[in-house]
Amino acid sequence: MKSFEKHPFAPVFDKNSEILILGSFPSKTSRQNFYYHHPQNRFWKILSRLFGEPFLADIPARRDFLLAHHIALWDVIASCEIEGSSDGSIQNALPNDLGLILENSCVKKIFANGKKAGELYQRHCYPKLGRDIVVLPSSSPANARCSLEALLEAWRVICL
Repeated sequence: MKSFEKHPFAPVFDKNSEILILGSFPSKTSRQNFYYHHPQNRFWKILSRLFGEPFLADIPARRDFLLAHHIALWDVIASCEIEGSSDGSIQNALPNDLGLILENSCVKKIFANGKKAGELYQRHCYPKLGRDIVVLPSSSPANARCSLEALLEAWRVICL
């Protein structure tokens, strides 16, 4: 059953952020905690391995890690109707104002965590911002066909 949901937390960024990683909308588990909080989501494993750091288990360490590596993190959607955690069920989406980050940071590159985030960005944000986005394979457990090693190889582009 679909429910109307609002994005539960603010973006992570500061004036030194150079890259922006956008998801679509937080999963049901993440909405209760923090970005990519589902234990099977590989987002934090990917980032910690790419930057050669230990796995980031708690929220303050994750925030500190992002800022230390000049990474901004948010989602494309501010509110929507959604069934559970299913990106495919998103309807009546209203976008976040990405200008908040882009006007107050040094973001040079924007990346989408998955095809749906990329599609939502193209539909809702690109016409206003005119900034290209690089779509990376989703770190979601729903993207089981993509191994952690394949994700690491694809996501390496954020380090360049």
